[in-house]
Amino acid sequence: MMELVCPAGTPAALRAAVEAGAHAIYCGFADETNARNFPGLNFSREEMADAVAHAHARGAKVLVAINTFPRAGGEAMWHRAVADAETAGADAVILADPGLLAHAAEHHPKLRLHLSVQAAAANPDAINFYAEAFGVRRVVLPRVLTVAEITAINREIDVETEVFVFGGLCVMAEGRCSLSSYATGRSPNMNGVCSPASHVVYSEEPDGLRAALGGFTIHRTPPGRPAPYPTLCKGCFTSGEQTGHVFEDPVSLDATQLIPALARAGVSALKIEGRQRSRAYVAEVVRAFRAAVEAEAAGLPLPVSLLARLTEGQAATTGAYAKTWR
Repeated sequence: MMELVCPAGTPAALRAAVEAGAHAIYCGFADETNARNFPGLNFSREEMADAVAHAHARGAKVLVAINTFPRAGGEAMWHRAVADAETAGADAVILADPGLLAHAAEHHPKLRLHLSVQAAAANPDAINFYAEAFGVRRVVLPRVLTVAEITAINREIDVETEVFVFGGLCVMAEGRCSLSSYATGRSPNMNGVCSPASHVVYSEEPDGLRAALGGFTIHRTPPGRPAPYPTLCKGCFTSGEQTGHVFEDPVSLDATQLIPALARAGVSALKIEGRQRSRAYVAEVVRAFRAAVEAEAAGLPLPVSLLARLTEGQAATTGAYAKTWR
């Protein structure tokens, strides 16, 4: 059976994921070392140790995401995070920065290393480099590959592969997107925040509600209609003669029906996005995907997905797995 790797932004969400059937849960510390550094989310050191103990007592693993890129001269925070993850008993750390990978490999040789999607390793040469240089045991593949491309990659590498199957999508420039940083000065890759609420401004105007991020208008919503959160890449813009979602549509990834193909491709683990989501959301999605991976492992038909109402805009896509681009 492929491992089901599930998100937890809070201790409550972690417990919900474990109870719903997660094989592994990924989470992060409450600081800039992880790429979901938002107020009210993440774990203190004590909470992390308690979470690991809770998961291990129920047969689940905990993977700690330390997947932002350290600032020059400020790397001590990231070094402490790796050490504290090991002390807490984490089953692996998820890293992106080569310097941090080198530090972990040298100073924490018994700690299992996973390569974050933020590293954007999308071909066998890159993946084999990380495996040979740092002893990486698993790579989270960027969301830019078809199933056939994943199959080809797995033939040429000796490490496990993990792929996203459900949740929010970005513009699929993992670890390289500078849109939010340009608009707000806060970087998802360095500070762990994308389109932060501290830089969002809503204002009532004659033609409806204006939603701005860092001074840039992201949406104009007509009166009486619900206003979406102004995530920059999913805003409505005018480019040439086109007006609309120029970068990315406000939809979610749902690759449930591709699970058998991903298993045949040699994928080791399926990842659900959603550390900013509620424990109720996490529990429902995990239960659905646990049933799906069990059915696939048993050679049974996949259950019909009932997750459409949980997707962004109640719409879903198979993303780059189908390789359709504007």
